[in-house]
Amino acid sequence: MSQRPRCSHGIVVMMDGGTVFEPDAVRQLVQPFSDPGIGAVSGNVRVVNRGGLLGRWQHIEYVVGFNLDRRLFDPARCMPTVPGAIGAWHRAAPVHVGGVSEATAAEDTDLTMAIWRDGWRVVYEEKAIAWTQAPASLGALWRQRYRWCHGTLQAMWKHRGAVRQSGAAGTFGRRGLLFLLLFQVLLPLFAPLADVLSVYGMIFLDLVHVLLWSSFLLIQAVTGAYAFRLDGERLGPLWSLPFQQFGYRRLMYLVVVQSVATALSGSRLRWQCMERHGSHQEPPLSSTAGPRDWRLQSWNGVAVVVPILMGGPRTGASIR
Repeated sequence: MSQRPRCSHGIVVMMDGGTVFEPDAVRQLVQPFSDPGIGAVSGNVRVVNRGGLLGRWQHIEYVVGFNLDRRLFDPARCMPTVPGAIGAWHRAAPVHVGGVSEATAAEDTDLTMAIWRDGWRVVYEEKAIAWTQAPASLGALWRQRYRWCHGTLQAMWKHRGAVRQSGAAGTFGRRGLLFLLLFQVLLPLFAPLADVLSVYGMIFLDLVHVLLWSSFLLIQAVTGAYAFRLDGERLGPLWSLPFQQFGYRRLMYLVVVQSVATALSGSRLRWQCMERHGSHQEPPLSSTAGPRDWRLQSWNGVAVVVPILMGGPRTGASIR
C-alpha cells in the first residue's frame, strides 16, 4: 500500500476489511468522475453494530458529525479525508503524488490532502453507502480514535504548506486545515475548562450558565434531527444525545489531549490493529436497493481494492 497502485483501471475503489457495500455503492461512487477535475470521492459510512450505548453513540457521531461535516466540506471545497471504509480515486491522482504514504498513522487523510495540493478536487457522494463495524469496547475505541487523531495531526503538519498555495490547494489549506485546527484541535483542548464553568454555573444555579447549556443541547438536538433526516435514519437513537455530550464527548476530548501531547513530545505512534467482533446483524436495506448481494461485482474501468491496512474506517473529522 505504500507503493503506487498496480492496477490498470482508471478508477480505484478502496474499502476496509470490516466494511460491506450496498449493492449499488460502487455505481454511485464513480458517478462524480464524469468531471475530469475530480481526484477522489468519499462515500457515506454508516455504523452497522448500533446495539448498546457505545454503538448508539458512535452511530450518532457518524451521522451528526462525520456525514453532516462532509456535506458542508463538499460545497466549501475543503474535504479533508476520503475514508478508508469507502472511497474512490482517479488512478492518476494517487499515482502522481507517489501513492499511499506510510509517513502518518492516517494514510487516507494524508493521501486526500496530497491530491488537494496537487490540484485535484475531492467530493462527497451521499448515495454511495457502506456499513462498517465500529469498535465494540472502550479500549478498542480509544486506540482507534487515538490513532485517527494523531495521524490527522501528522497530516496537518505535513501539508501545512497548502495555506500558501493558490487554486484548489490554497482553498483547501485556508478552509480545511483552519477548520481542523479550530474545531478538532483547539476546541477539544479548551473544552474541559468550559465544562468546569458549566458545572459550576449549574451547581450554583447561575441562570446564565444554565440557559447557555440548555441552548447548546437544544441546538445539538435540532442539528442531530436534521442530520438524521438527511441520511434517512430513524430519530429514535437521539434520545441518548444529551448523555453522549456528558460522557462520550469527554472521552474524545481526552483522546485529543493525549494525541497533542504525543505529537509535541515527538513520540511515534505504533500501528495498532482494530479488534473485530463478528456480527450477524444485517444492515438495514435502503429504500433504493434491490435484492441484497454483498459480492463485489466487476465494473468496467473500476478496480476494487481491500487494503492490507485494516485498521477500521478513518476520517479526518474523526478527532471530534
